Amino acid sequence: MSHCTIHLFRKGLRLHDNPTLLGALACSSTLYPVYVLDRAFLEGAMRVGALRWHFILQSLQDLDARLRALGSRLYVLRGSTAAVLRELVTRWGVTQISYDTEVEPYYACMEREIQALAQELGLQTYTRVSHTLYDVKRMVKANGGSPPLTYKKFLHVLSVLGEPEKPVRDASAEDFLADGGITGDSLSNLVFCVYRRCATPVEPDQEQTYAVPSLADLGLEADTTGLSPYLSLGCLSVRTFYHRLSSIYAQSKNHSLPPVSLQGQALWREFFYTVASATPNFTKMEGNPICLQIDWYHDPEALEKWKTAQTGFPWIDAIMTQLRQEGWIHHLARHAVACFLTRGDLWISWEEGMKVFEELLLDADYSVNAGNWMWLSASAFFHKYTRIFCPVRFGRRTDPQGQYLRKYLPVLKNFPSQYIYEPWKAPEDVQLSASCIIGKDYPHPMVCHIEASQRNLGLMRQVRTEQQNTAELTRDVADDPMEAGLKRELQEEEEELLEGVEQHSTSKRFNGVTDHKSCPCSWTPETLQLSGEVM
Repeated sequence: MSHCTIHLFRKGLRLHDNPTLLGALACSSTLYPVYVLDRAFLEGAMRVGALRWHFILQSLQDLDARLRALGSRLYVLRGSTAAVLRELVTRWGVTQISYDTEVEPYYACMEREIQALAQELGLQTYTRVSHTLYDVKRMVKANGGSPPLTYKKFLHVLSVLGEPEKPVRDASAEDFLADGGITGDSLSNLVFCVYRRCATPVEPDQEQTYAVPSLADLGLEADTTGLSPYLSLGCLSVRTFYHRLSSIYAQSKNHSLPPVSLQGQALWREFFYTVASATPNFTKMEGNPICLQIDWYHDPEALEKWKTAQTGFPWIDAIMTQLRQEGWIHHLARHAVACFLTRGDLWISWEEGMKVFEELLLDADYSVNAGNWMWLSASAFFHKYTRIFCPVRFGRRTDPQGQYLRKYLPVLKNFPSQYIYEPWKAPEDVQLSASCIIGKDYPHPMVCHIEASQRNLGLMRQVRTEQQNTAELTRDVADDPMEAGLKRELQEEEEELLEGVEQHSTSKRFNGVTDHKSCPCSWTPETLQLSGEVM
């Protein structure tokens, strides 16, 4: 049967390695590429900030341009996905709906609605997996019906399954190639420019009705980096990325190996997708069987300071400023601010940090975002919880002159490098010369890092002792690949931190309102040398 098909783009905003689109083209005489801008659905499923919306709209514009180059186009409609599809099926005489299979629970719910609609209206559905390297259901089945909860077990399953499938060919002009023949009014209210093997009909008012909207149309504005956003929305196929890396590696002997390599990073993404696919409440602490149940502090004021770059630690505040301005920060920068919010300094739930990243990151991803936050808070997957990022020393080692801080915190740009990571230590005349008085133009540190991190380490040790069975579920020998080069420094400083905890340990649960806050503390070079716990 030759179908009239709606191909529903959700992720997978690309024409390369798109097996669902190719399959739909092969069995259709007419195909409508459709994107439903279901804002209520997207913003109900996850927090979507203006920068993320900007990136989504740019990706849709690019997809539309690529389709037009092949003789097709993208139909963008706004509203409820189910309601829009129902209306289009009637208007266009649709017999089939095609879409990629996704992992996230909210997309799975949407797919059930599409299937119910198809059954009601007598439509066919066509779907394939293309957002992950492997079909995660196949991965779970190969592991005996449950997801592999450690990276080591995950790699063992991969060794049984073998290499990921190769990418399929790109959709091309040949899929819409003119056979010659019919022109003119061939269907009611529709105009075919040329009869094609698989045509995309054109409606007279399509530019006004089906165009990609602007941010202004959505009532948003954003100030106008990495491959991760393109993988997140499916603009870049992960299979294409993985196999092209394999080709490059085959031509070079001097390249890093998994898990540090880019290919290894793709496998970590796959790992989190696999675990998320079969773990209830993966994005929450409560009801999540693999996550430690921790009595985090509830402190909206402290959370707001972290979110709005007002912690008083320039390294942390610069990172959070870049995140808000650009929608992207480096992997290790994510580590630093996540550790500071959770187990390092503020003892605030990883769920709160995950929500902020979800809102602000261009590459926000259901599985990877939640998995990384559980990892970085040592709630699951990561067990070397004594490794804590220092909000001063780590940044200074990375960028001794503070150029990153001067860019994203211009209020501090005139401080000498000696003081820029700890401006509260600068003498009054230096602050005056820099035109920045600490406590007036830039805040004092909101906590004493040494005291807070040692206290929190004691709390984390207690939690892991009490919930040892849960902790063991995801216990692995694997280190974070991005910390591999820092391992020696981390281990040395970890020993010093543990010595400090032995002297200050307590089993008491600290009150989030009074205990973890502190006035600007009188840090001295001596106390910094004694702490030595972090990168």
